[in-house]
Amino acid sequence: MLRVGASTRVFVYRIESDMRWSFERLSGVVSQGMQREPLSGDLYVFLNRKRDSMKVLYFEPSGYCIWYKRLEAGRFSILEKEEITSTELLCLLDGLEINEIMRKKRFFLRKSSAENATA
Repeated sequence: MLRVGASTRVFVYRIESDMRWSFERLSGVVSQGMQREPLSGDLYVFLNRKRDSMKVLYFEPSGYCIWYKRLEAGRFSILEKEEITSTELLCLLDGLEINEIMRKKRFFLRKSSAENATA
């Protein structure tokens, strides 16, 4: 099971991906295609053309991990954003249409840019 913390950042590669891609190719797409740091601990989501398979690439202190899910029926919804919340990722995995979910206003404590630089 994929464990996703509330503060985990999740980025979506919006171009269809080949599910044969492994660690090296996916991390290359993250660094070159998405202009992100694959070693950051963030999650990177990749979907195939039919949107019935998903890979999630992330880095743990001991190395890269890939989490892979293939649906037997149905498709993952089309994502309109390049960054989604961890809650939206879990909703996506459960088959919910996250583009149509209405989020109620809540207070969220955001780190300042100075705190992010030192963290």
